[in-house]
Amino acid sequence: MWKKVFEAGEEFGIKPIGLAARDTLRLEMGYCLYGNDISDTTSPLEAGLGWVTKFTKEFTNSAALQAQKEAGVTRKLVGFELVDRGIPRHDYPIVDANGNEIGIVTSGTMAPSLKKAIGLGYVTTEFASEGSEIFIQVRNKQLKATVVKPPFK
Repeated sequence: MWKKVFEAGEEFGIKPIGLAARDTLRLEMGYCLYGNDISDTTSPLEAGLGWVTKFTKEFTNSAALQAQKEAGVTRKLVGFELVDRGIPRHDYPIVDANGNEIGIVTSGTMAPSLKKAIGLGYVTTEFASEGSEIFIQVRNKQLKATVVKPPFK
């Protein structure tokens, strides 16, 4: 079957790709991956997925989410592009210019089609605005990054 698929797609130049390529494409679009960018410790409101959270009916944890919606979130999932050279990785700390921890990287990679390092991460709301300057801590170095709105370009 494998050979037949590639024979059928030969005129289109199809090639096999792996999970890393799929993950890079997912990240370039800003799509969340369960277990990295969203989990049972994050809320859809923090992840920018409030549009899929309808409060017209009761659902599991709806009271807590409604309270969070009314109070406002304390952190948000943002996209970022590295200004400095490096690659952001899952669980790297995100810090401010003074080195204070303000968040954590949930997904990151070097995007070959974009020729730049990109990532997603949770930051405190004061640093969540597009254009905010943040720093990714990579091996005790603070690499400058800018908050951007996905999809990455």
